[in-house]
Amino acid sequence: MFSFSDPSGGFEPLLTVCVGLLMVIDVTQERGLSHLDYKYLDGAPVCRFPLLNFLEPLPLDWMYLVYLVLFLGSLGIMLGCFYRLSCLMFISTYWYIFFLDKTAWNNHSYLYGLIGFQLTLMNGNRYWSLDGLRRPSIRNAHVPLWNYTLLRTQIFIVYFIAGIKKLDADWVEGYSMSYLAHHWLFDPFKAILPVELVNLLVVHGGGLVLDLTAGYLLFFDATRPYAFFFVSYFHCMNSQLFSIGMFSYTMLATSPLFCYPDWPRRFFSHFPSFLKPVLPLTTPELQPSTSCVYNERPAHSKLSKPRLKHKLAAIFTLLYIAEQFFLPYSHFITQGYNNWTNGLYGYSWDMMVHSRSHQHVKITYKDGKTGAIGYLNPGVFTHSRRWKDHGDMLKQYASCLSHLLPRYNVTDPEIYFDIWVSINERFQQRIFDPRVDIVKADWSPFRPNPWLMPLLVDLSPWRTKFQEIEGSLDNQTEIVFIADFPGLHLENFVSEDLGNTSIQVLQGQVNVEIVEEKKNYTLQTSETMKVPAGAYHKVYTVSEDPSCYMYVYVNTTEAALLENFTKLFELQERVRNGTETEPLPPELQPLIAPNDDDEAEVNATDPIVRLFLKRQRRMKEVKKRREAGLLERLERFAGKKYYTIRRGFLMTAIAMRNLAVGLPPLEQLTREVEFANMKGPQDEGNQKDLLKEEVGHGEL
Repeated sequence: MFSFSDPSGGFEPLLTVCVGLLMVIDVTQERGLSHLDYKYLDGAPVCRFPLLNFLEPLPLDWMYLVYLVLFLGSLGIMLGCFYRLSCLMFISTYWYIFFLDKTAWNNHSYLYGLIGFQLTLMNGNRYWSLDGLRRPSIRNAHVPLWNYTLLRTQIFIVYFIAGIKKLDADWVEGYSMSYLAHHWLFDPFKAILPVELVNLLVVHGGGLVLDLTAGYLLFFDATRPYAFFFVSYFHCMNSQLFSIGMFSYTMLATSPLFCYPDWPRRFFSHFPSFLKPVLPLTTPELQPSTSCVYNERPAHSKLSKPRLKHKLAAIFTLLYIAEQFFLPYSHFITQGYNNWTNGLYGYSWDMMVHSRSHQHVKITYKDGKTGAIGYLNPGVFTHSRRWKDHGDMLKQYASCLSHLLPRYNVTDPEIYFDIWVSINERFQQRIFDPRVDIVKADWSPFRPNPWLMPLLVDLSPWRTKFQEIEGSLDNQTEIVFIADFPGLHLENFVSEDLGNTSIQVLQGQVNVEIVEEKKNYTLQTSETMKVPAGAYHKVYTVSEDPSCYMYVYVNTTEAALLENFTKLFELQERVRNGTETEPLPPELQPLIAPNDDDEAEVNATDPIVRLFLKRQRRMKEVKKRREAGLLERLERFAGKKYYTIRRGFLMTAIAMRNLAVGLPPLEQLTREVEFANMKGPQDEGNQKDLLKEEVGHGEL
């Protein structure tokens, strides 16, 4: 199977052009060239999470050089220029960056690295490449069939293993990605189905069926057109639903791999003749290649039987495919990386199977010499949030904090983490034992984590009851479901904004201690009590089995503010339509200013009126952006990308100058960085954050 030649040698080299282009774009985007200085600033006290603890980032200017090599390697792959060297440049720097930060791991970043590795071993510069212009001996030459076999199987594995992982009960029952059903992309389905069925049948059922069948449907001629339609629709939706960089477009680019290899020649042969000088070759004459073995000896070929390199290529293909099927199920070896989900996220193809929410994170340190206890802001000294879900990263984080805290007069610190997580809409519960000093805790990549708390899967059926309880609440009432282990307690502070907070026990028995009052109350199943706002309380689980309870609360401050906003809006409408007869007091005069008058917000003396006008302005901006035409959206998108890419290259140029001739005076360096930081008329990223902050995620 692996010894025959590809009779046309068309698409696999063309794939390198598409994938190379996407990798070039990805360097400045998801790989982070445009904000590299924020991540690897020299001398900053930052905790990092490499795969191997001895891996360290280079000094900042040298990191820019690493990214420059990565970019040039991607560009060389795209152009087919010094192809093998470009591939080596790409994979050496890419995997270094990949292993340098586990918190950035995801499935598509892992896939890019795999494809880069495969392209290094393949003949991706035989068609429409600069190497072909330089070396006529390889131009328009055959490509070995094992190249196609490897790439097709890799893409098949991405789909099929992702489908196998979606056979998980949480996915099948619709708990993994239930929030997606509310996205506007699913509005056409919601026109004929209730949102609950859209979630169950379209989001989860459709995703499961597509992943399980896409690889097979792409393989056969009769089903391939239908597969193209569904996978293209699927990836286009994903590009809007998730921030996954170039992954959707990469998968779209790999779909034609399953077509006959000569389809690019047939496709480009239909273009006008005056375009042919800049298009790939369409001539049917192909050169035989020493990389191929033929059933019949073609003209000018001296090969008639497999050589050692052909046999090694066949063996490598089989071993690589076997390894790729095995690796997603290798977690029984690397047990230290298993938490509630198996392994480090990225190489298992369990895409979107698990969603998490964090309700409570507390980091406690204890001075080993004086016994003094203090608390740290969650995420201090790090830019990442993934450490909260992975024991290996938590161990690295605790070790890093133990080295940094002595700078702040904390001797031999002990570090304790109390992290509450809900996975796939279950109870909020602890993921790690809060009584264990993680600095001294034992951890091995090959043994189960001894301080990992078990996931309370026996309580999963409660999720149906959660939906009933949440459905019975009004829009202002919120609820949090908690489960805790016997012998442990939750210490909680109720904000003064939450003026109506109560605890109701769903299962088990708890003792509630009001700290300031020094009083204790025992609650059994179905019993409820209010807890005071602006004060600490502790909830002890005293039953033999885990306790389950819920907080029910109303943000009274927010409710009062919204009520005032409603009254101000009604008053504003009455003034504008002439039905308000009473004169407005001075503090309400800004309400009658024109809609486009920004000074009204500035001149408002009443803080509630100022907030109301600010909210109105931002809601107007949201509406304007949502109703913008296609050209305006494209202009905004292109502008954002231009300034992002511009900053990455200007900062790289500054770094290369620093390496070549040394640092300039501080004033000059400051001016250069300010020039690189220049943005367009509207900074879309900051604008979106402001809008989300004021209007809320649901409005967007």
